[in-house]
Amino acid sequence: MASDVLSVSVVFLAAAVVAVPIAQRLGLGSVLGYLLAGIAIGPWGLRLISDVDAILHFSEFGVVLLLFLIGLELNPKKLWQMRKPILGLGGSQVVVTSLVIAALVLMLAGQSLLPAVSWRDALVVGMGLALSSTAIALRVIEEQNLGGSETGQSGFAVLLFQDIAVIPMLAILPVLAGGGGGSWMDFVWMIGGILALLVGGHFLLRPLFRWVVMSGVRELFNVAALLLVVGIALGMQSLGLSMALGTFLAGVLLAESEYRHELEIAIEPFKGLLLGLFFISVGMAVNLGLLLQYPLQILLAVVALISIKGLILYGLARIFGTRAKSRSQMAAILSQGGEFAFVLFTAAMGEGLLGGELSAFLLVVVSLSMMTTPLILLLQDKWFVRTFRAEAEAELESDVIDREPRVIITGFGRFGQVVGRLLFANKIRVTVLERDPSQIQFLRKFGYKVYYGDATQLELLRAAGADKAEAIIICTDEPDEVMEVVELCQQYFPRLKVLARARSRVEAHQLLSHGVENFSRETFAGALDLGRQALISLGMHPYQAKRAEAHFRRLDTTALRDLLPQHSEDVHLATRAREARKELEEIFDREMRGERERHDGWD
Repeated sequence: MASDVLSVSVVFLAAAVVAVPIAQRLGLGSVLGYLLAGIAIGPWGLRLISDVDAILHFSEFGVVLLLFLIGLELNPKKLWQMRKPILGLGGSQVVVTSLVIAALVLMLAGQSLLPAVSWRDALVVGMGLALSSTAIALRVIEEQNLGGSETGQSGFAVLLFQDIAVIPMLAILPVLAGGGGGSWMDFVWMIGGILALLVGGHFLLRPLFRWVVMSGVRELFNVAALLLVVGIALGMQSLGLSMALGTFLAGVLLAESEYRHELEIAIEPFKGLLLGLFFISVGMAVNLGLLLQYPLQILLAVVALISIKGLILYGLARIFGTRAKSRSQMAAILSQGGEFAFVLFTAAMGEGLLGGELSAFLLVVVSLSMMTTPLILLLQDKWFVRTFRAEAEAELESDVIDREPRVIITGFGRFGQVVGRLLFANKIRVTVLERDPSQIQFLRKFGYKVYYGDATQLELLRAAGADKAEAIIICTDEPDEVMEVVELCQQYFPRLKVLARARSRVEAHQLLSHGVENFSRETFAGALDLGRQALISLGMHPYQAKRAEAHFRRLDTTALRDLLPQHSEDVHLATRAREARKELEEIFDREMRGERERHDGWD
């Protein structure tokens, strides 16, 4: 038994280690890598693992842990603030998508394009396919850092309502199957279970963790955290509820507790491992035999599913005032089928609603739709970049004109903006060149005269007035580009004063070797200022700390110029750098001792 578990673990870990880095390198994302790994080791691949259902059921616990961690980030107050998108956007998405898909299934069945189904079966299909994959969507949102964006918040609102909607969906199955009123009693039990969780969690969870912490056994906290999640998940499952929803509510109840961060640290490793296992098991569940038997029908169904859900999500998001790019991203992220479709369709089969062949067909469609999400997002990102840049370049192509500036600034990111603001404040005529269209449009909203263009192009520099300007300040963050602009200016505009940004000592040496005396090492001044503050906080007099800062600046500048002749020989440079560092320490120590003797006792 133990050897079987270890062998299966090795297969899963090896598949993930091989497939995920390859998918990441190809720009496909980790989710698709896990799915492809599952296909490779599953019954339709190398057949290394055969019991897919058991592994899929176990791996769903990864989704449970994910929802618990999300709940920890949302306190009840924040959740209440999100009630409009949750109930409005999320509620309308579930209802509209369920009805549209159910109507489409009935229409196709009426035209003999699908096997005959009843309206009850069609409604179950609609409800199941209306649900999106919480695991995939939230993983994509996390990977692309969309959590705090409009895309991430809208997507989460829809996903949360979908998880809540699983409860009435499961409760209504016996009614659709022609069962009696006992199902409504089950529904009452479900609601009672949720209320018991909310009340018990509010009064019992904090005392439980306080008691565990007082024991002084650190690993016991991790045990208690897992016990909490597993216990709530089993309790919710016994009531026929979504395990993920129960643990999400528990997370919300603990969101404002003093143990929130420790809980996140305890659960995070298990969440990552089990989510990876879940994605692999979904890949294993793809019935390639059925796909080979009905390839056209399945592919058409997958395309229809992601298209219908995407269009409905896009339209509803537009109605609710979501911005264009955010609603298209959200529609792509939520366009697939979800893991709860497996639960719903299996329960429906148990109630005699869906036939085995139709259920198997739907599960293949859902599984394949999960695999499309990373690909759709990849294509969407490329389309956004190409379209936006094409529009921006068309708008900005001939935008630069000679305004006879005194200063030209190339690159207007975080570094260039500080320089520019100082010059603007002193009424200096400035022309700013920036080649990122999104940055240009953003800065123009705040009144900056920023023009599109690549400063490494000679004609653009001429158009910007480089032959008449007094100085050019090169603030781009690419060292090679900085040196290219320096060389252009020295060759074609010799009267132009060149000032430049140096990211490190290496770039500073390059600028010095090209005769550029005016440059700023972007981290040097800030680091030196922070060091001065550290000296003051350690008890040194502010004047003495300022003198120490000045000494260090002078000595470092001297060392920088002393190293210049050795710059072309990397080995000698490294040796000389070590020697210079030792000399610097000795000189600095001697200088500071002399400074303390001269100014001892100053207030």
